Amino acid sequence: MRRKLLIGGAIAAVLLVAAVGYYRQETEPVEKRGSADEEFDRSAEPKRPKLPARVAIPVPWPTFGYDLQRSKVSPFDHRPPYRRTWRIDAHDTLEFPPSAAYGNLYLAQQKGLFFALDGKTGRKVFPTKNFKRCAASSPTIAKGTVYQAYMDFAPCPQGASNPTGFIIAMDAKTGRQRWRFKGQPFESTPLLVKGVLYAGSWDHNVYAVSARTGRKVWSFQTDGRVNTSAAYSKGSIFIATDGGSVYALNARTGKLRWRAQSQSRFGSREFFYATPVAAYGRIFIGNTDGIMYAFGQRTGKLLWAHPLGTYIYSSAAVYGQRVYVGTYDGKFFALDAATGKTRWERDMPSAVHAAPVVMGGLVYATTCSSCGSAASRAVKMGTDSTTAFDVRTGRPRWYNNGGKYASAIIADQDRVYFTGRSYQYAFEPRKRKRAAGTPRTGRRRARR
Repeated sequence: MRRKLLIGGAIAAVLLVAAVGYYRQETEPVEKRGSADEEFDRSAEPKRPKLPARVAIPVPWPTFGYDLQRSKVSPFDHRPPYRRTWRIDAHDTLEFPPSAAYGNLYLAQQKGLFFALDGKTGRKVFPTKNFKRCAASSPTIAKGTVYQAYMDFAPCPQGASNPTGFIIAMDAKTGRQRWRFKGQPFESTPLLVKGVLYAGSWDHNVYAVSARTGRKVWSFQTDGRVNTSAAYSKGSIFIATDGGSVYALNARTGKLRWRAQSQSRFGSREFFYATPVAAYGRIFIGNTDGIMYAFGQRTGKLLWAHPLGTYIYSSAAVYGQRVYVGTYDGKFFALDAATGKTRWERDMPSAVHAAPVVMGGLVYATTCSSCGSAASRAVKMGTDSTTAFDVRTGRPRWYNNGGKYASAIIADQDRVYFTGRSYQYAFEPRKRKRAAGTPRTGRRRARR
């Protein structure tokens, strides 16, 4: 699997590109300060839908990052404390979070198992499927269909010749296959816009595929493997590559609108693993060179660049004109979306690999105890954990000694679904009485 990090000791060669960079000439990163006067649209806040009262929402969390912009902002306002209602053992690594629809939770385990679980009870909706292939993406769900991307056969050796993969469409009730689009490994979470799925492949291409038939609409060749997922805004999709490039493509035709690149700090450009986020007329994305970038959605112009640490694998969350992101040397940041300036910074127990999620005025950040254990630059080793910080002040409000690779939480109207290394949990907000003016604080450990 093309991830360049250790996952439970299953991958022997980690951060390969970064290790090569260790022997190259390293230069100081160039920091560029941004401005709210240049390509910054305050009105383009990630939108929280108006939720109907007491009416079931068919697809409450349809894809990785929740929306087409990959903002990672929950439309639900659940807050701790929580109580656990069920737990299932996925029997191996959960690298990406699940998605929720039709009262169910859909979850792809790293080594090929696919689960459909009743959101209330955790019981199987249909028998667990085993594709015997690696998965490093979330399901995308719409109109009774689940779309999931797969890579080569487990355990997905790095040097396999002629690796294969596919995107599969399954019936959300039965798991029955509707179609399969074959190619080289797909590591992207499919992005569904107006009946078309967009995903990147190891063969250096971005594909547009009909969601109804599974037939190719168009493809676009990039400068490297595409391990990231696409984001969408105003007729364009935005996606990044191992070659250190970010592309803006016309969603209808696949025509290139612009291409931007990261800095060359180590003799060549480092790769993008993080999925871009589209907000405020900008594209926000971190690179494994440790720099957080903001590009103009319309022009691709670099608007700001802020060096944060040694590596950034985490896709950002964007909310309230702030960008939330973590680094492998154990830092978590809230940055001003207009200027890139640090609003607050917190030390974490270990490396931050997963994307944060904003919900109920809190931002949930997850750490990985073993990520990057063979890296050439500084990586913080410690514990797996999840902390919820106040989005405005950075004050910690909740703590859990679980988490790992995936975004820790997603939610629906009734529950919060928490992802650990190999366990999936369901939490419900615990109602409690508190005196007026008493802050919601404390470190609470959920039962494992």
